[in-house]
Amino acid sequence: LDFGGQYNQLIARRVRDMGIYCEIIPWRKATVETIKEKNPIGIIFTGGPNSVYLETSPHIDPAVFELGIPVLGICYGHQLMAHTLGGKVASGETKEYGKTETYFDPSCALFNELPEQSITWMSHTDLVTDLPAGFRVTAHTDACPVVAMENADKTFYGVQFHPEAFHSEQGTLLLKNFAVDICGSHQNWSPASFIDTTVAQLKEQLGNDRVILGLSGGVDSSVVAVLLNRAIGHRLTCIFVDHGLLRKNEFESVMKDYECLGLNVVGVNAREKFYGALKGVTEPEKKRKIIGQGFIEVFEEEARKI
Repeated sequence: LDFGGQYNQLIARRVRDMGIYCEIIPWRKATVETIKEKNPIGIIFTGGPNSVYLETSPHIDPAVFELGIPVLGICYGHQLMAHTLGGKVASGETKEYGKTETYFDPSCALFNELPEQSITWMSHTDLVTDLPAGFRVTAHTDACPVVAMENADKTFYGVQFHPEAFHSEQGTLLLKNFAVDICGSHQNWSPASFIDTTVAQLKEQLGNDRVILGLSGGVDSSVVAVLLNRAIGHRLTCIFVDHGLLRKNEFESVMKDYECLGLNVVGVNAREKFYGALKGVTEPEKKRKIIGQGFIEVFEEEARKI
């Protein structure tokens, strides 16, 4: 669950590198219903730049902690767990940033096979000052008394440092302990298996339907096109609009790339339409809206021909 931290993509990368499938969901969309639909075996709360004791900061429905799912809170996520479950978080007199000597309780499942003393990467000004009921301290530094906490019975864990950061010496092992030992992941996922699963789901969902897809020439829509092409083949028709604002010869180059990928693409030269609509316009936001509307008009016109 993404609370706006700078390392959020890195957390997901570390988990995926261990052969474990994960998704990043923005905290605003992380309702209890959404989480139930995803049916996860574990949840990680990411870091973030806010203070949990402010009403304007990102928060989480306390009912998430009643789902019976293991939770690992990292930095802001650690503080959010403490705050939500009745603990206290406050601004610390001593701020920690960078490599920090940290002392671990090896009896905590999260720190299995970790040394009792190691370097972690810190980046915080707030800290947990009072634990929620049922929690105990499992790690500390010279400046921070609650660097980690756990409620082992409910499989809730919080760490103030960033295990996903390269400078946390045992960070990858910690994440593995959570994902594999505590959550029960089998480490059998790979990007290739994701492709196979996605294609199979598309086949089931689309059946014999035809699909018309708008292409931008960028990575996201191109990946969608390739996956759809593997699922339904010739029943996919793509539309790639040349609005005249691409790099020199980029339209022709991208069309060749699409051809090499085996995609059925209709290329549309709509440069003059866009040039005419943008003539004399200098305000960036107005340009953006004109271009967006132009895309819709050209796409709908071409779609009617298919």
